[in-house]
Amino acid sequence: MSQHPPLKGLKVIDITQIMAGPYCTMMLGDMGADVIKIEKPDGGDDIRRAGPPFITGESATFLNISRNKRSIVVDFKMDEGVEIVRQMARDSDVLVQNLRPGRLDAIGLGYDDLHCVNPQLIYATISGYGRTGPDKDRPGFDLMAQGATGIMSVTGHPDQPPVKSSIPITDVTAGMFAAFGILGAYTHRLKTGEGQHVDTSLMEAGVALTLWESAIFFGSDLSPGPNGSAHQISAPYQAVRTDDGYITIGGANQANWERICHAIERADLLEDQRFLDNQGRMSHRIDLVETLEATFETQTSAYWLETLQNAGVPCGPINDMAQVYADPQVLARDMLVELEHPTLGTIKNVGSPLKFTETPTTLHRPPPLLGQHTDEVLADYGYSANDIATLRERKVIQ
Repeated sequence: MSQHPPLKGLKVIDITQIMAGPYCTMMLGDMGADVIKIEKPDGGDDIRRAGPPFITGESATFLNISRNKRSIVVDFKMDEGVEIVRQMARDSDVLVQNLRPGRLDAIGLGYDDLHCVNPQLIYATISGYGRTGPDKDRPGFDLMAQGATGIMSVTGHPDQPPVKSSIPITDVTAGMFAAFGILGAYTHRLKTGEGQHVDTSLMEAGVALTLWESAIFFGSDLSPGPNGSAHQISAPYQAVRTDDGYITIGGANQANWERICHAIERADLLEDQRFLDNQGRMSHRIDLVETLEATFETQTSAYWLETLQNAGVPCGPINDMAQVYADPQVLARDMLVELEHPTLGTIKNVGSPLKFTETPTTLHRPPPLLGQHTDEVLADYGYSANDIATLRERKVIQ
């Protein structure tokens, strides 16, 4: 096995904040990239002050999406601060930014500006709605993206107020798409030596996720609505009530439907004219669920999970977060990791979902303190001790 993660040696300038951009750069950092997070004065990334705090006031959310990065503070409002970024771009591979549309272009740090400085630079932009189109200048937030892309129209229960996915799904997915695009652009650069602009958005991420719902619309011109935990085209495929809670069951095809009936000792349902095939079960889904729950409510969740698993039926618990991080499978896959923070001691993080046989991901840096690596990074990019002292005296850096 190689001792190095797959992106070791890749230099990434991270001018991102809140969620989508930082998630993208954390993924690159987990794969070994040297991620340099450039933060603003007066508090840095806004996510440092958002979400549940630790005793020190540092946000738990920030700590969970900021590992494997070095932090420097640069004031973009000063010409010398802009020049620092330009200098870093000359000797970097990737720049990722998700600031308000046009913000970096206005100060000479847009793609066209930095492409002239370094034609091999991969410049990735994550925005609310993309770089083109009538909404290109609108700021983007996950809530608005979930609403605009149809996600909220199919989330929740019928005849109830709109519900968003609790997780910031368009933020996180846009970050993943950006990382995926950066790797594609990097592959192209290895072949040709050419850098390019990678452009994605929360809006595009949200639309890209609506695979089932878009397929229904394309095939019927009908817009599907919310179904609670149920599936848009298969039944039974949802949460069902038991004696002490809920479990999920997956009768997504005829074979699994038949396994469910035999496992719960309701073979009579196989002869019920309403439930003979998936089309019938979808048409009579309310009756189907009421019929199934009449049986499932006779035993506990644990009983049914064991029974269904032994019968080969797809099923699972509905865990809260405490149960998630006590799950042996979650722990076996290293999805709970611990890092040593410079001031907080041992902290917990969500592990990397990527597993490589030859070039494993690595957790080599805890989330940084604000400006922790300013001197170190500037020295790496050729600034002398006197240069750094002058910049600090002029309050260009912190």
